Amino acid sequence: MQIGQILRNRYKIIKILGRGGFGATYLAEDLNIPTTPKPKCVVKHLQPSNPEPAVLKLAKELFEREASTLYKLGNLHPQIPTPVKVY
Repeated sequence: MQIGQILRNRYKIIKILGRGGFGATYLAEDLNIPTTPKPKCVVKHLQPSNPEPAVLKLAKELFEREASTLYKLGNLHPQIPTPVKVY
C-alpha cells in the first residue's frame, strides 16, 4: 500500500505504523464519516512474507482470530479498539 492510497472508496492511508512477518499496519482516515477532521482508524494489510499455501492459511486464521478477539474485548473496555470491518 502507498501513502495517500484509498481503499474500498473509504479508507485513506496516512502513514505506516509497523511491518512484520504477516504484513503491515497503517494509520488511515475513514472518508465515509461526515466530520472534520476525519476519524482515524488502523488498517492491517495481511501479506505474509512466505507465499506458501500453508503459511497463507495460518496467517489468515491468526488474523481472523485476532479480529474476533478484538470484537469481543472492544465492547468491554474503551481503550481496546473494536474492528470496524474485516475483509
